[in-house]
Amino acid sequence: MRALLLSLFCLLTLGAQANPVDGLLERIDHGASRKIKTELVKQDRDFFEITTKGGKPCIKGNTWVNIASGLNWYLKYYAGVQLTWNQMKATLPATLPLPKKPERRETDLKLRYDFNYCTFSYSMAFWDWARWQTEIDWMALHGVNLPLAVVGEECVWRNLLLRLGYTKDEVNQFIAGPAFLAWWEMNNLEGWGGPLPDTWYTQQEKLQKQILRRMKEWGMEPVLPGYSGMLPSNAHKKLGVNVADGGKWNGYTRPIFLQPTDSRFHEIASLYYDELTKLFGKANYYSMDPFHEGGNAQGVDLDASGKSIMREMKAVNPKAVWVIQGWSENPRKALIHNLPQGDLLILDLFAECRPKWGIASIFQNDEGYGQHQWLFCMLENFGGNVGLHGRMDQLLNNFYQTQTNPKAAHLKGIGFTMEGSENNPVMFELMSELPWRPTKFGKEEWLKGYVRARYGTNDPTLQEAWQLLGATIYNCPMGNNQQGPHESIFCGRPSANNFQASSWSKMSNYYDPDDILRAATLFASVADKYRGNNNYEYDLVDIVRQAMADQARVQYEQTMASYKSFRRKAFATNSERFLKMLLLQDKLLGTRSEFRLGRWTTQARSLGTTPQEKDLYEWNARVQITTWGNRTCADEGGLRDYAHKEWQGLLKDFYYLRWSTYFRELTKQMEAKSKPDIEKLGSGKYKGMTTDELFSLALEQDVHIDWYAIEEPWTLQHNPYSPQPEGQPVDVAKEVISFLNR
Repeated sequence: MRALLLSLFCLLTLGAQANPVDGLLERIDHGASRKIKTELVKQDRDFFEITTKGGKPCIKGNTWVNIASGLNWYLKYYAGVQLTWNQMKATLPATLPLPKKPERRETDLKLRYDFNYCTFSYSMAFWDWARWQTEIDWMALHGVNLPLAVVGEECVWRNLLLRLGYTKDEVNQFIAGPAFLAWWEMNNLEGWGGPLPDTWYTQQEKLQKQILRRMKEWGMEPVLPGYSGMLPSNAHKKLGVNVADGGKWNGYTRPIFLQPTDSRFHEIASLYYDELTKLFGKANYYSMDPFHEGGNAQGVDLDASGKSIMREMKAVNPKAVWVIQGWSENPRKALIHNLPQGDLLILDLFAECRPKWGIASIFQNDEGYGQHQWLFCMLENFGGNVGLHGRMDQLLNNFYQTQTNPKAAHLKGIGFTMEGSENNPVMFELMSELPWRPTKFGKEEWLKGYVRARYGTNDPTLQEAWQLLGATIYNCPMGNNQQGPHESIFCGRPSANNFQASSWSKMSNYYDPDDILRAATLFASVADKYRGNNNYEYDLVDIVRQAMADQARVQYEQTMASYKSFRRKAFATNSERFLKMLLLQDKLLGTRSEFRLGRWTTQARSLGTTPQEKDLYEWNARVQITTWGNRTCADEGGLRDYAHKEWQGLLKDFYYLRWSTYFRELTKQMEAKSKPDIEKLGSGKYKGMTTDELFSLALEQDVHIDWYAIEEPWTLQHNPYSPQPEGQPVDVAKEVISFLNR
């Protein structure tokens, strides 16, 4: 009898565990799984349906992920609860609202992809299982069923290289550190940020297995990294193979590319897939990008390469599909032209701005992707930079053109391909709904529903603020090709003509900063009413932060105008106000953990098992968001500040040091009536000018400061930063608004 009861208990337990939505609901709110029913219905076409059963809301769907999508829709549009990165828990009412009639939504866009390789370093470099579990919940709620899964890829490569005869030290010289693994995986660099300790490999192997197990419980199809020919840059000597030189990437030596015609290509690819399968199993999708961002294809038979990569993948799983990024010149036509239809899936990586699939853009491919299947992707964020940004109208226009344009005939779904996550939730909510909305709609009406769901209320002031944001900063127009948000003036290396912080942002003004200040003022005007509303307080800090950053750019221009016109008192006043704004921004951001440097550095140190490991991981964390590389790669390679962050702690201790140093040097220059620059100018074509004339000319020249020498010492420090918020968001936001409006 006891054995029978035990068997029944096990069956009941397995049955309960078989529905991953129940676990998700319990993580949202303890007891929530008893308030909402779910039903898995067999049907070929993807759908979810919101209805009523037994006096409770019931969500039906043909997959668990589609049921989770329906659940998210119900929570947003029926219960007034929005779940996203800054809030993945909620207190649901004892009695949930019932739909007046069933709502059913269907889509033919079956594939919904998630992640850029860069996301794994800019956002996820130091995540543990608890954080990953929350992310997989987010993915399910937002319809993701095809996630890139590259955690632990370094474990595969370590085992492969050891089998190929590399020593442990040689392996350590090749594999990058934890904050730079993404660019190593994309064949851009080797070794930087390492060596990784043995404990890292043990942790990441275990973590990837947990991630894959949960993804498969949801019925998601993990995209594992496949083999495309990468080898260490010394492989031609070590292994005696025929290779193509990888060249350089922003100052780093790239790994080399094993020629597909080499006799050992099959052997090495087979060993790679053997090690991958041993650790993490087989997949139906494999990601490979052999020539990412200028990878050297000279002397490579691209047609043979494409066929070889495909052949080795198919040897592992004949049903497998090769996933490749559509970015810049990739995928090269010769690489994919002769590959069979259905065996390749192309991610149109920046389709909301620079689509490659056939419509007008600087990346336009007149022929589209030919016979190959592809996904319409939104990149949105570069470098994990902090800033409000979006292309609402362009996203909607580009996406809905796929319904009628014959070049989009092989569109199979959508993708989130952000370099950094945990930002601009409004854009990800919008993007996630597109497959379920068959008819084009306007952003204005959609934003009304967004506000109601986001704050659980229909406040007219918040509606007005969001309509203003939607018409300005969240509506970057066609023709503006900037990469991600308008970069904060605080985060760039100071100069006489400072505009963008990073080297490749392609920033161009497209909104009036006073409009953002007006939106922030509106938002803050109702702050007391929404104290304790988590979504509101997060947005309050983020919107007021944006207003401060934009007004600081105006303040910078006034400061430099004072300098260039030799108005010393005005320069002193204006530069002092700029620095006060920077410190006040630091104080504002300190009220939310999401905007604190300590969250990032604490995550990094927590993965270390010894003081040495903790220091290595923290160094990785600090370098990535500042210099990114060594002196050569930071300066000549242009990588410095690519991953800049408006974070509490970083503003006060890093960016303040740069700006205060710069203003101090300008002050010295203004106070000196005779200086070396003037003497240098007093010859040649400047001969005969008066001292005053030469001095005015000297003021137009920028001061020369060795910025890397100032920046690097901070990356080597280990002073602690707390992840815990300080101060009340509402109170500090009001202080900022008062400062900006006086």
